[in-house]
Amino acid sequence: MPNVKKKIKIQNEQGLHARPAALFVQLANRFNSQITVRKGRKEANGKSIMGILVLGVGKGSQIEINCDGDDAEKACHTLEKLLMRELV
Repeated sequence: MPNVKKKIKIQNEQGLHARPAALFVQLANRFNSQITVRKGRKEANGKSIMGILVLGVGKGSQIEINCDGDDAEKACHTLEKLLMRELV
């Protein structure tokens, strides 16, 4: 199974809180791959709203998305696009 990692600097004013986190989790749940999000030493399930919120990802934070599974490439690319368009 492919494993794909992407490092992303969060540009969105809200970071990954409330609505942006919900959008991320909804999108992540469309894929079969396991998705984890890492910020520093903390790691969370990318398909869990509580997990994402606990990371405390603010504007300017660097995160790493790790997608592992059959659709890992597409999952990582799609989630990166969502984060890069500043979650409007």
